Amino acid sequence: MAQFVLSLHTAPTDHDTTQRLIKFAEACIAGGHTISAIFLYQAGIFHASNHLDLASDELPIKQLWQKLSAKEVPLLLCVTAAEKRGLDTQNTGVFTVAGLAEFAMLASEADKWVQFK
Repeated sequence: MAQFVLSLHTAPTDHDTTQRLIKFAEACIAGGHTISAIFLYQAGIFHASNHLDLASDELPIKQLWQKLSAKEVPLLLCVTAAEKRGLDTQNTGVFTVAGLAEFAMLASEADKWVQFK
């Protein structure tokens, strides 16, 4: 089976890209593959914001991340991108703060790196 690293570069308001990543991750897990990490980068860091408050008829982003976390998928938040955009890196919920070096190491060890932009 393959080992994947995924990265998300778009804001939570881009529901299409978020849904594609979530469905891809779930399909990988269902197929017996491993996801070494999902890395939030660029505007993707806003998925970890405590101020994310979407309407009830929108995609339940926080619950989707919690489901992946419960499946023991490491959810990483780029510390530099988060700090640049004013995100509180001390309170990131299910996301673990990480650097680009850690992401690069994971990506280099994986069979596939898939970007969602």
